Amino acid sequence: MSGTIFIPRELDAIESRVGASPDTVKRLVGLGFEVVVETGAGTLSRIPDA
Repeated sequence: MSGTIFIPRELDAIESRVGASPDTVKRLVGLGFEVVVETGAGTLSRIPDA
C-alpha cells in the first residue's frame, strides 16, 4: 500500500481526541503509508509533538 494520511489538530477547544496515537502512526508507516501529523495535533490528548 502507499499513500499519504494527514492527522489534523482539533479546532474545537473542548475536544481532546486525536486521530492517531504514536503507535498507530508507527503501524501506518510500517504498512507503507506516509503520515503527516499537524503540529499540536495531540496536545489536548496529552501527546506531545516530540
